[in-house]
Formats: sequence, structure tokens, C-alpha cells
Amino acid sequence: MNINRVEMSFYSITCGRTITSLRVSILAFAVTTLGFLPAIAHAQAYPGKPIRIIVPFQSGGSMESIVRLVGQKLTAAFGQPIVIENRPGAGGMVGTEFVAKSPNDGYTLLATPSAFVMNAAIHKNSSYDPVRDFEAVTLLVSYPLVLVIHPSLPARSVKTLISLAKAQPGILNYSSGGLGTSNHVAAELFANMIGVRLAHVPYKGGGPAFTALISGEVHLMFAASQTAAPFLKSGRLRVLGVSTAKRSRFLSEVPTIAEAGVPGFEVNSWSALFAPAGTPAAIVKSLNAEVGKGMSQPDVSEVLDKQGVERSPGTPDEVASIIRIEAAKWTKVIRMMEIQ
Repeated sequence: MNINRVEMSFYSITCGRTITSLRVSILAFAVTTLGFLPAIAHAQAYPGKPIRIIVPFQSGGSMESIVRLVGQKLTAAFGQPIVIENRPGAGGMVGTEFVAKSPNDGYTLLATPSAFVMNAAIHKNSSYDPVRDFEAVTLLVSYPLVLVIHPSLPARSVKTLISLAKAQPGILNYSSGGLGTSNHVAAELFANMIGVRLAHVPYKGGGPAFTALISGEVHLMFAASQTAAPFLKSGRLRVLGVSTAKRSRFLSEVPTIAEAGVPGFEVNSWSALFAPAGTPAAIVKSLNAEVGKGMSQPDVSEVLDKQGVERSPGTPDEVASIIRIEAAKWTKVIRMMEIQ
């Protein structure tokens, strides 16, 4: 009988611990699940108010029409207004920094060209990091820069331009949208590779820089292909080459700068959409999906073809990988050439 009582007591204690453990497990599961509910509800309710897309350059730049197209498609998809807001300054850094410091709730986004990964390398005191401080949402478009000159300049090829620049070192100048912009870095890379100095004339944005070229204030520019295209047809500008490794299907008769006399030269330009770091993955994926749907619609494809730009789809992870590679590449190039 004593043995039975001992066995019974042991069994009761064991069962009691088992039941207690089960209760603890259930309680922990409930607490954990409830902890996720606000985040899930937040993502499902998104967006519940207007979304701002910050363009860190003055109005009228080559990218803005694309961003407005995106805004129209997101408005239709989400049923909320998409507000496009220009915040220019410091070659795009002012608007970019504003987004980096904004709440990571998906209501403040950044639409920026590839200068995004160049600026931080040039400005060593930059308050943001393009990889650490942003979530990549999607690439919007990709396009080449075109080396264009004012017709008053007596050059009809990259090789003749190089000869002219070497004959008059420091005399030829070029415009850019500001320190650290892609047209600034492309021109400095070109000058470095041909072994001459070109005078840099920075403007407050790509629009004013391009206007300066049209008016003859400067000799040349590495301009976005979609901005330059109408002026090439009218003869108000002359194109000598494209910056990409392969010829553009929209300018198939124009050689690459590499094949026209500067082997190894390559600059790929793109525009992309970003959110502040820590933005919920569900929101990032929703934005990626809706932008992708909108950009693939026939009316948008027609506009992109007319502008001479390529749609560049990709998942957030794929885009983040591209940004990491681009940031590492341009940091190395900029530091090697000591661009400032």
C-alpha cells in the first residue's frame, strides 16, 4: 500500500508539471500571436491615408514624369492620393535625408536616380547610408546616359572630342545636376579615363543643367537619354555616345562610348523607389506588387517606349542586392578618382 501511495504521488506530481507546462506554452503562444496582431492589422489596413513620394530634385527633371505615372497607378490601386513632393538640394541629399529620417510606416517614400548610391561616397559626412537606412521597394526604369554636346562645338565623334579636349586642357566644360549626381560622376569618369581635365559647372538639378547645355552656356553633358531625345531629333544637340556597355535599342545607331574610343567605360543609370529602413515587409511587398502591375500596363509601356527607357522589374530582395553592388562599385571608383 505504501508503494502504491508513492507511485500515485509521483504520477500526480508528473501530471501536474505536464499540465502546468502545457498551460505556459499556450499562454506564450497567445502572447506571441497577440504581439503580432497590431503589425498584421497595420499591414492589412495600409494605406489608410495619402502617401508622399519625395523626389530629391527640382521639378522638371527626367525622372519626374515616370514618378507621376507611378503615382497615378498607385492611386488607382490603393484608393488613396499619392502626393509627389520635390525636395531639392545638395545634389539630392536633402530630400534623401528627409526620407531616411521619416517614420517607417510606408507613408513617405523616396523616388531617386542612381545618384543615390554615388552621393554618400562623395559626401563623407553624409548622415545616411544607401544600404543601411533604406528598404528597396522596386526599380522603376533603367536607361543610358548620353554624351551630348552643343552644336557649336566642332566635334562629331568621341575621338574628335577627346582630341579637342587634349588640345585645350581645362577649357571644355560640362554641366551637371549637382555634386554627386550621375551626370557629374559619369563626366569625371570619362575625363579620368581619357586623361584630361574638364571644368565642372554644377546646377541645382538636372533640368537647369540641361537648359544650360541647350542655351550654349556649357559645351557638353552626360544627360539622361529620355531628356535629350527630342533635342537630338531637332538638331539642337549632337549625341556622340551612350554610357552603357551595350547600345540602346532606342538609339541603335549611336555607338557606346566604350566602342567609340574609351574602352571599359560604362555607367548604368536607373530610377528606383525606396522606403525608410524598418518599413514592414508586407507594406514593401504590397508597394512592389502594385507598382509592377501599374508599370506593366499598355498605356505605361507606350509612354516608356516614347521616352526611350526600359522597365526594370524585380523583387525587393533582388533590388536590394543591386543597390549593394552599385554602392560598393561607385564607392570604390569615386574614392580612387578622388571626386569631390
